[in-house]
Amino acid sequence: MFTGIVEAVGHVRRIERRAGDVRLVVDTGLLGLGDVAAGDSIAVSGVCLTVVELEGTAFAADVSVETLTRTTLGTLKPGDAVNLEKAMRLSDRLGGHLVTGHVDAVGRIIGIEPDGRSQRWRFELPEQLARYVAAKGSICVDGVSLTVNDVDGPRFGVNLIPHTLEATAFKARRVGDAVNIEVDLVARYVERLFAQREVRT
Repeated sequence: MFTGIVEAVGHVRRIERRAGDVRLVVDTGLLGLGDVAAGDSIAVSGVCLTVVELEGTAFAADVSVETLTRTTLGTLKPGDAVNLEKAMRLSDRLGGHLVTGHVDAVGRIIGIEPDGRSQRWRFELPEQLARYVAAKGSICVDGVSLTVNDVDGPRFGVNLIPHTLEATAFKARRVGDAVNIEVDLVARYVERLFAQREVRT
């Protein structure tokens, strides 16, 4: 599990093609690896990956065909910026919201506008996921926990404060870019509970 609070921005060091899938090697920037071992989880732009090898200030993770197909990791190139977060400990503060690192879909940035010292960003996600997005609810975009400002069908808006823009890979993103989206876990469970209740009645 993760919190959606990005700890560092890393960069893709290299991508090794291996029998149809890839091994991704990521330079971690300011993210210390002193407490990381093979088998640990690190979220890379919102995708939970398992560390298989450490290389100084970098780690390697194997990325399956399924993950390459369903997330933006399949489009990464050496040098690309990625948001990084280590898996949370039970003693950690939950500064964002509960994030699994299991991406629901790839969305797209459809608008960026200034708003005081902040910026208003708009995203579009697949229609079937729109029911999980609510104004003032939480959503995870590229591994960043964000509060939804407004919802219009499959489109939603958020505010990015200066700190978020500076501390994440959002500063390298542009309108039209694809992003990984994970909807709120609580919303999924609420839907499941109501569905089960309707079946029993």
